Amino acid sequence: MRGFWLSAPGRFSLLLALIAVLTLGAAACEDEGEQLKIGYLADFSGPLAEYGADIETGVQLAIKHINDAGGVNGQDVVYVTGDTRVDPTQSVEEARRLVDVEGVHAIVGPLASTATLAVADSVTGPGGIPHISPSATSPALTDADDDGYLFRTTGSDAVQGVVLANLVESEGHTNVGVIFRDDAWGQGLSEVFTANFSGTATLASYSADGQPSYLAELQQAASGGAEVLVAMGFAETEVFLRESIENDIFTRFIFTDGNKSEDLIEQLGADALEGVVGTAPSSNPDNASTKAWTAAYVAEYGAEPSLPFVREAYDAVIAIALAAEAAGSTDGEAIRDELVRIAGPPGATYVADAAGIEAALEAAGDGDDINYEGAATPIDWNAAGDVTSGFMEIYGYRGGELVTIEIQPFSLE
Repeated sequence: MRGFWLSAPGRFSLLLALIAVLTLGAAACEDEGEQLKIGYLADFSGPLAEYGADIETGVQLAIKHINDAGGVNGQDVVYVTGDTRVDPTQSVEEARRLVDVEGVHAIVGPLASTATLAVADSVTGPGGIPHISPSATSPALTDADDDGYLFRTTGSDAVQGVVLANLVESEGHTNVGVIFRDDAWGQGLSEVFTANFSGTATLASYSADGQPSYLAELQQAASGGAEVLVAMGFAETEVFLRESIENDIFTRFIFTDGNKSEDLIEQLGADALEGVVGTAPSSNPDNASTKAWTAAYVAEYGAEPSLPFVREAYDAVIAIALAAEAAGSTDGEAIRDELVRIAGPPGATYVADAAGIEAALEAAGDGDDINYEGAATPIDWNAAGDVTSGFMEIYGYRGGELVTIEIQPFSLE
């Protein structure tokens, strides 16, 4: 068999062609840059497990919209998950794994305020990793020592506590018991509530690590003659409500965002919850961006989300992607510095659906000013990473279902 042979000029031409191909390939890789990777740090097996999986649907929809539009900096965005169990120590360990092992460039989560503060203090702040929680509402986040890397896409309990106090008073209550988790979330919300409640409030805190019984705390909350219990808990709500009802301590309740749960209906029965009302961060269903997002979500999953913070998680992922596209980089500092610019005026407004995200990514890549209008809130961040306007919901249990009673706007400006 005869070998393949090229003349000297032919070999030289082939060499030039190979150099050109390699040069173009290297340039293409350089143009595309590093693939953006986002960590979703949530509770999948602890007291907020009901929320972790539901909120992840918002993350997944955001990733779909981004990648269907061509991704960020020419490549698909990927995400990886970490399980916090609402434990600060595990949250920090998982955050370090996401950064050091998985190589994420930004983190969405955790869900709980205590876990979020721990991660910001130990991992994302010192490491220069952009960090957006969709659901951490404690006022303590406002003053966190995070070097400007911590943001949230939900309203602070500096707002919810006021709305809660107004709700309790509008229900005609002047003497209440309050039971709350002894952590950053429970402490912050209970403090704002009591500061704004004009009546008498008898407080009882319980360990955030969990307890087999909450009987002593319930009796303490009732010791001042309260007629209703204001509950600030997570999955443990089922345990202390059952104890309260069975021991005839409280049979009337008012909830907050941590207690908003469909699982409670099955656990306690619809009759036990009938008439209960509560507060939670929310969105305005009449806003153009919220309408667009809801239609997209229903098309993807068949129904609207019943729990809070799904829209907020979507917004967090989209904001990171837009900031990375605007920066033309996956560098943490560059993304951080673009986050405020892509989510507020000036610039054209873009809504939270596939078409809106595609247009926003294109504009961000072109260096245009853009104003991404979130699915949940306008996410116009201030210097502390707090949203400056948004909505709070009054919800209730009616006929074995969770229903929205009222949407109230708020503004910190």
